[in-house]
Amino acid sequence: MPHWNAHSATGLWARWHTRLLLALGLAFLAAPAMAQTELPGIVVKAPPHSVVRGGYEVSGDFKVDPRMPYVVFAAQPLIAGDILKVQPIRLGDDAYLVLQECASPDCSVARVVRVWSPLGSTSHGGKEDQVRIQHENKYFLWLKKLPSFFSPPCFDCGTHYASFKYESPPLTLVPTGTLAAYAGNRLELPEYADPILVESHHHDGTYFHVAYAGGTRVRVQRLRAVVDRREQEQDAAAPGGKP
Repeated sequence: MPHWNAHSATGLWARWHTRLLLALGLAFLAAPAMAQTELPGIVVKAPPHSVVRGGYEVSGDFKVDPRMPYVVFAAQPLIAGDILKVQPIRLGDDAYLVLQECASPDCSVARVVRVWSPLGSTSHGGKEDQVRIQHENKYFLWLKKLPSFFSPPCFDCGTHYASFKYESPPLTLVPTGTLAAYAGNRLELPEYADPILVESHHHDGTYFHVAYAGGTRVRVQRLRAVVDRREQEQDAAAPGGKP
């Protein structure tokens, strides 16, 4: 298995951790006021770049903080039941799109939620481009380059990494398994140390489009079920119902 340099990982974390917390924290504290639309029995609060369609609030309200120009995150916190739609339009052959969430109160530890390689999502229980959010947290999307292989280095190997360390410092992706062992010290080369810079981004209807240095392009969207207040009121009025 490859030797992972803990000192190097700690250095990366120290470089980005404060800026990551600042970007994520201020985004949630300074979230813009939402436009409110009243329908019979339903109150829908739609943030910018959002529409209500098919029982869902469909939103492209994401941003990139200029102090942290590697990281894409939702302007409104993601909560349990949300569906995050992540669609790589063009992914470089050595590029890996990473969705992480904070795994400690200060976000000094992050957890891998999903990784997309040029071959697709490395693990998913449903649609490849959809992630169902299990709990409210701070989630962030970023791009990483890893050493590539032009052909499989062994009989049972592929050409792209498919497994990763579950927890690590934020903005750190650590491959595991046989292919990582063959990559060895190449994983510690300077060209693979930093996340890939976001070159441009824009809103297009309910999608947020991101272009990274090197040509990778992705788009993201959030779906949230609209709550019918009539059902809530009926539940509260029923015997034994909660007020």
